[in-house]
Amino acid sequence: MLRAGGGVGPGRPAVVSIILPVHNAEKWLDECLKSVLQQDFEGAMELSIFDDASKDKSMTIIEKWKVKLEDSGIPVVIGGHVSPSPRGVGYSKNQAVAQSSGTYLCFLDSDDVMLPQRVRLQHEASLQHPTSIIGCQVQRDPPNSTERYTRWINQLASDQLLTQVFTSNGPTVIMPTWFCSRTWFLHVGPFDEGGKGVPEDLLFFYEHLRKGGGVFRVDHSLLLYRYHLCAATHSVLETTIWTHRVHFLEEQALPRWASFTIWNAGKQGRRLYRSLTAANQRKMKPARHQWSTPIILALQEAEI
Repeated sequence: MLRAGGGVGPGRPAVVSIILPVHNAEKWLDECLKSVLQQDFEGAMELSIFDDASKDKSMTIIEKWKVKLEDSGIPVVIGGHVSPSPRGVGYSKNQAVAQSSGTYLCFLDSDDVMLPQRVRLQHEASLQHPTSIIGCQVQRDPPNSTERYTRWINQLASDQLLTQVFTSNGPTVIMPTWFCSRTWFLHVGPFDEGGKGVPEDLLFFYEHLRKGGGVFRVDHSLLLYRYHLCAATHSVLETTIWTHRVHFLEEQALPRWASFTIWNAGKQGRRLYRSLTAANQRKMKPARHQWSTPIILALQEAEI
C-alpha cells in the first residue's frame, strides 16, 4: 500500500531526498531503513544510498528494504563501489547527493534512527529558513552515554547556535540531524573528500557560515543518535579539530577586534594563546583590562 502522499513518478519529482552513506552497517541498517518507511511526511520522498565498499551484509539488507520501500511509494537509488578500501564519509555523501533528485536533502547516518516526524518538521522549518542548516534535538543511545555532550546538543539557545561555533568541537547542530535545500547545499558544498580523519562536517559547516548561512534547530527529539566505538567521528583527532577551530576564530572573529581577553579558560586559554599567530597574541589583554572587548568565554572540550 502506498504511503500517504504517494511516491515519486512522472510529473512528481521528489520533494525530499534522504541521503544515506553506508559502510559495514549491517548491525544497524534494519532499524535505520525501517525509520525511513515510518516517516509521516506527506510529500514525495526518495532514499539515496551510497555503499562505500562494505564487506559485510549491508547490501543484502539494502536490497531487501528497497522492495519494501518502493512498494510503499518511496523510490530507492543505490550507488556504490567495491574497491578494497572505502573512500570516506565525505565522498559517500557527495555521491549520494549527486545521484539524488529531491529539492531538499535530509542527511541520515546508517547507525541512527529517525522518529516519524523528522522529515515533516524539518521540511517545514527549511521552508521558513531557506539558507539555514536545520538540525533537531536527539535521543542518545545508550541513554547514559556522553550525557554532557547530549545536553549541549539539545539545550543550546538559538543565539548560541552561532556564538558557540568558536568554542565547540563540532557544528552546533550535529551532522546526523542536518536538513537543507539542495540549492543551498550546492552553493556551499561539496563535502571535503579527504577521507578518514577529516572532519568533513565541521569544514562544511564553517564554509556554510562564511557564505552567510544560518543555523536553526527544531526543538523536538527527532533522531535516535547512537554512540559506539566504530563511529567515524572517532577517527578524527582532537588536535585536527582544534587547529580548524583556531583558524576559523582567527579568520572570522579576531580581525574585527582591537583587543580581547580570555576569561575563565584555564589550560584551554593558555593553549589558545599559544595557538594564535603572533599578531593576534599581541592583541590579547590580561583579564584585569576589562575595557578589552569583546570577551572570549571559556573554551571547553565537548564530552564526545
